Amino acid sequence: MARIEYYFSTISPYSYLAGPRFADIVAKHGAEVVWKPFDIVGLFPRTGGTPLPERHPSRKAYRLRDLDRQAKMAGLPINVQPAHFPTNPAPASYAIITAGTDGGGDMAGLVRGLLAACWAEEKNIAEDDVIRSCLEAAGFDPGIADRGLFSGAEGYSKNTEDAVNARVFGAPTWIVEGEELFWGQDRLDTLERHLAGEL
Repeated sequence: MARIEYYFSTISPYSYLAGPRFADIVAKHGAEVVWKPFDIVGLFPRTGGTPLPERHPSRKAYRLRDLDRQAKMAGLPINVQPAHFPTNPAPASYAIITAGTDGGGDMAGLVRGLLAACWAEEKNIAEDDVIRSCLEAAGFDPGIADRGLFSGAEGYSKNTEDAVNARVFGAPTWIVEGEELFWGQDRLDTLERHLAGEL
């Protein structure tokens, strides 16, 4: 069974678009997933990235068009300029980290639900009610939103440091067995071929 560390941001549209396809790959190959939400805004200046507000207008325009095309290819609804973006990604990330520790629910469903809330449902994933609803829908105790703040914050900081040390520079990123790195939802086919032993 392959072990995949999945580095993602709860406000990353490409992490949202990767969700269903990644879930299919995991199920097909029986992989173990370590869910690692991290602070992508804090990562960028440490790994040579440029935060979205500071990018050239031509890059910003291309991003919007590309998101629309990629969503159509993935068969997913998207609002490329959602009402609550940017928002604080930390509370949702804390909930994911604590849910992963507590267990008892569907981690893929929780991550997918929070990302969809931002990118398809015009909800603010920094709000406790939205986080509680996503936790409950994925089979977790919604009280995680209230009691997981300290441990979640520690895990979030550690995940960000782990990302820097693992050569992660964007989201989504998958690292298989601590060695092979795959960046971007458009590299999921490459990830699958690696898991199948073809690469």
